[in-house]
Amino acid sequence: MRRRAPGLNKPRTPALQGRFRLGENPSMLGPQPEASLVSPTRVATEPPSGLPHMTRAGGALTRDIEILDEYGQRRTIAIPIERPLTVFVDKRELVTLMTLGAAPELLVLGYLINQRLVGSPAEVASITVDWDVSAAAVKTHLGIEHLEARTAKRVVTTGCGQGTVFGDVMAGLDAVRLPDAADARIRQSTLNAVLEVMRQQDSVHRRAGSVHGCALFQGAELLMFVEDVGRHNAIDAIAGWMAMQGVRGHDKLFYTTGRLTSEMVMKAAHMGVPMIVSRNGVTQMGHDLATRLGMTLFGRASNRHFLCYCGFDRFDSEPEPMRPSVRVVSASPQEG
Repeated sequence: MRRRAPGLNKPRTPALQGRFRLGENPSMLGPQPEASLVSPTRVATEPPSGLPHMTRAGGALTRDIEILDEYGQRRTIAIPIERPLTVFVDKRELVTLMTLGAAPELLVLGYLINQRLVGSPAEVASITVDWDVSAAAVKTHLGIEHLEARTAKRVVTTGCGQGTVFGDVMAGLDAVRLPDAADARIRQSTLNAVLEVMRQQDSVHRRAGSVHGCALFQGAELLMFVEDVGRHNAIDAIAGWMAMQGVRGHDKLFYTTGRLTSEMVMKAAHMGVPMIVSRNGVTQMGHDLATRLGMTLFGRASNRHFLCYCGFDRFDSEPEPMRPSVRVVSASPQEG
């Protein structure tokens, strides 16, 4: 049962107090025993004025359990921890997110931005996450105009754990302006380098499975990597990080382990990122939306293999040599 917490605008314990600063390693947002985030390689040393105060309420990402395998052997493995996080905006309950909890404050900020409920971090005074009551209290400076009407219509998405997109988000796509193909493009060698970085990336998924990962690249340089139980949470956390760091998406590439559905394409577009790479495939609506916006989508991307679904004009192809086909011949059973 969900519980509401009185006085959510104040942290319950001194250990939760603190402010996220540019230049701090995002993995310091609470105890992080496992690699769920990669810190940016280039950040400002001092935050600009007007950033929200944030708690650092990260926690353990996995838990050990005993299993019985097909050989009758008992052994210990790690599984991801899934937590509910109910978001309150100015004391009004908005939504409950199911999350790994790696960067809950960035997740909440990115969620509000990607839902077009706030335009920038400057509109938010504080984000306080308290796992004792599984709640995040968001305090804005001036409130969110017509919040109840704007969140009345909800679309249950295909996201893991069923994500929610509020009704007016799609309408805002008409205002999205991505850079021209001449100003934002990628070479095949750079794409291969990105895939190699992700192949070697330490992750919760590698140890425990059952999570999605999202990453932000500039060229072949990994700027940020986040894992969560759903791909929507991971992209929202990256959106929150970009907003806090003042990072623009115009020359960036977004990577995800999840499929490219319309809502994933939509969120990347709102973040200003014109190129997306997925280890998975693309849906018809995701493809149509990306084509309409002039985005480049790569799917089935692993090792040096990929499919470019649309936005060919942003891609500088460097074709691989054709590999000879291998014919498999089954041996005929010997006559006895």
